Amino acid sequence: MLDLLLQIPVLGLELDRLVVLVIAALAGGAFGAALGALPAFIFTGFVVFLGEGLAILQREVSGLDIVPQGELATGVTGVIGFGMVTGPHVSFAGGVAAAAYAAKKYPEMEPDGWGYHFGKNIGFALGPKPDILAVGAIFGVLGMLVTRVVGGIGLPTDAIAVSVAATAIIARIAFGYSVIGQVGGKNILDMSPFEREEPRVAADGGTAEGRLATEPWLPHQYEWSEVAAIGVVAGILSGYIWLETGSIFMGYAISALSLLFLNLGVERIPVTHHMTLLGSVGALLVMPALGSPAVALLAAGALGGITGVVAEVSQRVFYSHGATHVDPPAISIAAVMLVIGVLYLLGLLPNAGYLGL
Repeated sequence: MLDLLLQIPVLGLELDRLVVLVIAALAGGAFGAALGALPAFIFTGFVVFLGEGLAILQREVSGLDIVPQGELATGVTGVIGFGMVTGPHVSFAGGVAAAAYAAKKYPEMEPDGWGYHFGKNIGFALGPKPDILAVGAIFGVLGMLVTRVVGGIGLPTDAIAVSVAATAIIARIAFGYSVIGQVGGKNILDMSPFEREEPRVAADGGTAEGRLATEPWLPHQYEWSEVAAIGVVAGILSGYIWLETGSIFMGYAISALSLLFLNLGVERIPVTHHMTLLGSVGALLVMPALGSPAVALLAAGALGGITGVVAEVSQRVFYSHGATHVDPPAISIAAVMLVIGVLYLLGLLPNAGYLGL
C-alpha cells in the first residue's frame, strides 16, 4: 500500500521523489541561512562554473566513452548548481528570509558599519542558531515548491527567478514588513534623497534608525547610464562565451563568482549575473536567424543592457524603500525571459533561449 501511495504523482513527481526533494530543500535552505544568501549564491557560481566546464570538456572529447554524453555536467549544473544544494530558489531564498527574520528576532547581531536595515544584509553569515536555520529550511522548501508550480503550469519564463522574487516578498509579509516600504522621494523611482543623504523619517516624525530616505541596492551601480553601460559590456562578453563554447550559463557563473570580491569588501564590484545570462540568450536568439557572430554579439550587448535597466527599475520599486532584500536580478531575469517566452510562443522568435518550451 505504501509503495502505491509513493507512486502517486504530486507536482509532476512521484510522491517518494517529492519527499526526497523536500528533505533536501530543507537542508539547502538552512545552508543558505547559515552562510548568508550572498555567500550561498557565490557557491552557485562555483558549482555552475564546474558543471559548464565539464559540459564544454565533454563536447570536446565526445568521441571518448568515459561517461554518457552530458550526464555528469547536467548533474553538476542542474541537480546541484540549480537544484536543492545551491539553487538560488533554495539556498539564496533561505538566506534572504533568514536575514529578514534575524533582523526582527536578533537585532543585536547586526554587524558594525552596516548602514541599511539589518534585514537587507544578505552578505552576513547568520550561523547555526536553530530557529534561523528553521526559517531558511522552510523557505528553501517554499522556493522549491514555487519553482515546481511555475514550471508545472507552463509559465513561459525562468521559474527559479520567479521563485527567488516571490519568496522574498512572502518573507516580507510573513515577518511583518511592508511589501514596498516607505517611499522617500518624489515618486517610487526617485533616488535623489540618497544623493542628498536625506534621513528616513520615522512614524513619530523623528529619524528612523539613522537610515537614509532611499537605499539603493548598489550605491555604486544605480545610475541609468552606468547600469546600461555595464549591461552592454557584460552581455557582449557572455555572448562571446556562448559563441565560442556553446555554454549559456558560463558567463552567469563567472558573474556569480565575481561577487566573492564584493562579499569580501572590495568596493565598486558590479553585479552582472542577470546581464550575462541574458547576454548569452541574446546571442542565441540572433545567431540562428542571421548567422552573423558580430550581430549576435551586438544583440547580446543590447539584451544585457536592457536587463540591467529592468533590474534597476525593480530595485527602485521593491528594494530601495523596503527593509529586507528583494532581488533585482531575479525580477529582471523573470521579466525579460517572460517577454522572450511569449514572443517565442507567438512565433516571433526562433527559440526561447534556455527555456524548455
